[in-house]
Amino acid sequence: MKALLLAGGLGTRLRPLTENLAKPMALVGNRPWLEHLIVHLKQQGIVDFVIAVKHYPEMIQRYFGDGQAWGVNIEYAVEKKLLGTAGAIKNAETLLSDRFLAVNADIVHQVSLLPLLDFHVKHKGGVTIGLTEVDDPSQFGVVEQRDTGEIIRFVEKPDKESAPSNRINAGIYVMEKEVLKWIPQGREVSIERETFPLLIERNVGVYGTLIDGYWMDLGTKNRYRQVHWDLLDRKLSLPLREKEHGTGILIGEESEVAQGVLIVPPVLIGRRVKIGERSVIGPYAVIGDGCELGKGVRCSETIMWNGCKVRDAAQLKNCIIGYGLELEASHILHEAVMNRTAGGGQG
Repeated sequence: MKALLLAGGLGTRLRPLTENLAKPMALVGNRPWLEHLIVHLKQQGIVDFVIAVKHYPEMIQRYFGDGQAWGVNIEYAVEKKLLGTAGAIKNAETLLSDRFLAVNADIVHQVSLLPLLDFHVKHKGGVTIGLTEVDDPSQFGVVEQRDTGEIIRFVEKPDKESAPSNRINAGIYVMEKEVLKWIPQGREVSIERETFPLLIERNVGVYGTLIDGYWMDLGTKNRYRQVHWDLLDRKLSLPLREKEHGTGILIGEESEVAQGVLIVPPVLIGRRVKIGERSVIGPYAVIGDGCELGKGVRCSETIMWNGCKVRDAAQLKNCIIGYGLELEASHILHEAVMNRTAGGGQG
């Protein structure tokens, strides 16, 4: 069975970080999330992938190539224009297996696929949607189901009191290839507003079942931060290259921490990082590979991507700093979201 990874979204809510970046390539624990996703699915037996790309496709293609470095096979379905979730699936049709897994590649999750696949085989319908439960369904499209798990309708952003359930689409689907005949070719198609309601009307069999494990939409800056705090708190378990140096302190190879540096866990420090004397790092700091922090730097509740340079006495709190940025001495930033080429922004 092949897995189709839907990686073509524009990532508008994560700008300026995604001005020059495909959203699934945003770093999570100092590695692109899309890499974590491929590794996670491979661990569950999937080795054949199709990646649907639109926004900076060359970045994804250059990084992963044919997938051999990860022990998998990767093909690409390139969208010439935005097609929406269902349109992107249709665009990849010729590359897909008769039964396939489709995953929104900007959803951070650690989900066991076997219960989802078993449920799909048992109900013999055309589609199984992985569902997750939320406290407030008014911000999402929720499902109404029969006791069998069959979905009878979607309700978009209902009032909390009138919502038929608190179950929402988790962006993970098992699909029979034959249902793609109901998706029009070459135009933008919403899977929730157009495709699934049509499949329900045609009695194709659209079912849903709860997934277990960690789930978080990467789509906003606050959620992006939360994913990292959950990673540091071990609520999200991802394979990391950094090694533990005391409880809650992870440091990569060839990193240099000067004398007098105070590290307040939890902290993740990448490879080849240099931290100057009397700096205070943490709590909740993620420092990317190859970063250089000067003397007396204070950095907490901050995510810093690879190759950044922070001059002496700079202070960073609750910031997200993009690739290769240089921050001046004594620079004080609070809740800043900055990108090198986009000029930065406040989040």
